Amino acid sequence: MGVNSVTEETFHSTSTMGCLAKYCTKKMIYVSVAVSSTLLLLLIGLSVGLSISSFKGSDALTSAPLIDGHNDLPYNLYKLLNNNLDNFNFTQNLTDDELWGKDVCKSCYTDLVRLKKGKIGAQFWAAYVDCSSQFKDAVPLTMKQIDVIKRLVARYPNYLQFVTEAKHIEEAWNDGKIASLIGVEGGHSIGSSLAVLRLYYELGVRYMTLTHMCNTPWADASVVDDTSVHNLTKFGEAIVYEMNRLGMLVDLAHVSHNVMRKTLSITKAPIMFSHSSAFSVCRNYRNVPDDVLYMVKENNGIVMVNFYSNFVNCNCSRNATIQDVVDHINYIRNLIGADHVGIGADYDGVGSMPEGLEDVSKYPDLFDRIYESDVNPKWTREELEKLAGRNLIRVLQAAEEVRDSLAKSEHPRQDIIDQQDIYETETTSKLQPGLCNTAKEWIDFVNHNKSRQ
Repeated sequence: MGVNSVTEETFHSTSTMGCLAKYCTKKMIYVSVAVSSTLLLLLIGLSVGLSISSFKGSDALTSAPLIDGHNDLPYNLYKLLNNNLDNFNFTQNLTDDELWGKDVCKSCYTDLVRLKKGKIGAQFWAAYVDCSSQFKDAVPLTMKQIDVIKRLVARYPNYLQFVTEAKHIEEAWNDGKIASLIGVEGGHSIGSSLAVLRLYYELGVRYMTLTHMCNTPWADASVVDDTSVHNLTKFGEAIVYEMNRLGMLVDLAHVSHNVMRKTLSITKAPIMFSHSSAFSVCRNYRNVPDDVLYMVKENNGIVMVNFYSNFVNCNCSRNATIQDVVDHINYIRNLIGADHVGIGADYDGVGSMPEGLEDVSKYPDLFDRIYESDVNPKWTREELEKLAGRNLIRVLQAAEEVRDSLAKSEHPRQDIIDQQDIYETETTSKLQPGLCNTAKEWIDFVNHNKSRQ
């Protein structure tokens, strides 16, 4: 029994040791698996964390086209070269050029090198002529500007692509080209003629700013402040309706606050502000007041924020900075939502840009700064893509949908402006009424007034 007892004890001891060994082995496997899983989760977490932390606002410009609502390069081409493109080295960095450089041309900020660095995906090029051409040669001068834009685009087919429909913007961008659109800056450019407006559309114009810095006979400009001269006349309303019918965006940059309100109350399609900022941030009448911003939201339109120093910074004791522009963008986004704000820098149209936004290469810096903003809620990538260009594409698509819906029910309008409005505006402009007018309606107006005397 002693032997058996020893054997049994040994057996039990050996068996216990075997169980312990198995238990320890299993436990070690479980621990090993747990440790490995923990390490894997930690690595995944670190990877996700690094991915999140490495995102920059400018990364949104790689997933959505950056669309700028307003660039006045065509006017500089006219002013400096009389539209002779043979003397324009667009493919070179012109920062220090003897004609286009920053030290000799205070309103020159644009060339293809810097546009590429700025990640521009689409650009509205402005066909602008000075207000002094009103009642004189505004129409032929505007035609020259439309022509030079189209010639510029055709001259650089590897870099630019002419676009007239919303769906083609991203197609051009995906092909590595800057989608190029035309906007006419100033209602004086149509000579108070719906026929001219229609022909501009046929030439590819996709927005018209109702006024520049001068009143037209049918709409008031921002220079009237809170007062009113014409506001928006019946003929002005006809222009808005005809733009709706055509699918041309109504641009309310430059108009008076009252014209903003009137237009938003009657338009059938979303509107745009191609280059304006927030009035509550900087009380310049080129900017958009809060009640109008709320109307823009209701209209499903867009305010494309201007960079011009005097429009974004009303504190004359300091220089404007990139943060001033960020403040305007954040203000509009926080008030009416990220669906209604865009970029309309106004490069080449002004003589002073904020520190940090010195030329068209600086857009990525702006988007990085916006993403880093101390705002709640924080900007998302989707919102930044909307700001960059998707909002403008949506607005243009909506205008096209209105055009298509009206195609069968509405025909080209045949309204003729009241010649009394022409007479009064020419008189106010210190011009001899009728000096350049030979139209039948003007002759009829003159003869009618003579018969009443």
